[in-house]
Amino acid sequence: LALALMGGAGAFAPALAVDDLRIIAPAAPGGGWDQTARALEAAINANSLAKTVTVENVPGAGGTVGLAQLVDKEKGNGNVLMVNGLVMVGAILTNQSPATLEQVTPIARLTGEYEVIVVPADSELKSLADLVAKLKADTGSVSWGGGSAGGTDHILAGLIAKAAGADLTKLNYVPFSGGGEALAAIMGGHVTVGVSGYSEWAGQIQSGELRALAISAPERVAGIEIPTLKEQGVGVDLANWRAVVAPPGLDDAAKADLLKLVDAAVNSEAWKKTLEEKKWTNLYLAGQEFTDLVALETSRTTDILKTVGLAQ
Repeated sequence: LALALMGGAGAFAPALAVDDLRIIAPAAPGGGWDQTARALEAAINANSLAKTVTVENVPGAGGTVGLAQLVDKEKGNGNVLMVNGLVMVGAILTNQSPATLEQVTPIARLTGEYEVIVVPADSELKSLADLVAKLKADTGSVSWGGGSAGGTDHILAGLIAKAAGADLTKLNYVPFSGGGEALAAIMGGHVTVGVSGYSEWAGQIQSGELRALAISAPERVAGIEIPTLKEQGVGVDLANWRAVVAPPGLDDAAKADLLKLVDAAVNSEAWKKTLEEKKWTNLYLAGQEFTDLVALETSRTTDILKTVGLAQ
């Protein structure tokens, strides 16, 4: 630990948890993981929580290229964090990655976004109950439009179908490369239902072009008048979360130092301002609780993606 002397008679700054920190963003610049890494870098710098902070982009294969680097080259290194999220859980399975999240040291979930299930305004499906009934009657007749195969949207579609008692092996999921393509398909009636993060289609929901059947939050979200899946009898909640993890092989002291650093950063005014500006939802969850969450998400994602044939 480094101790910095402040100006004034015998006053000291708090001990730095980490001297020189490197944050790996396992994606290209500009995306969500990169933005998260740079926002964390800014909060650390604003509060002088480390001597130096750098962000390193290691894109490829849904983040699993960066994950492999963390596992293979950074073992025991307490000066490294890597941003990741739920998308990586699916990418590990679909890319058959030899590096897994079981090998890393979980630190904390930072932010997340809940997903919405939408249909066009003129859809015959007026409620989540209508969707559940259609899924039960003929699972394949419901086409789901969302993001990449194996991603958060796909996982949620599978979880809903499973909870509804539908035939998960017949899940009809249509992946799109971007929200614009998915929106066009939904509005044009080319898919039955759409699934994505709330912010993606908030404008169309508010204008009435899309009808939101449910949101995947565990309870009602302030300012969003959409009923949850759970309150409508479908026992599923899911957040597309972003988090930070550390390399494998850390001793207890190194892990505690990183937890201390991240905790100080996310409780700072700089971080809170970023959340407000970017409309990110604070889902901070640290230590063992986050470790348990990763295990749960890995288990249920593995179950869904194996059943729909995307994982072995």
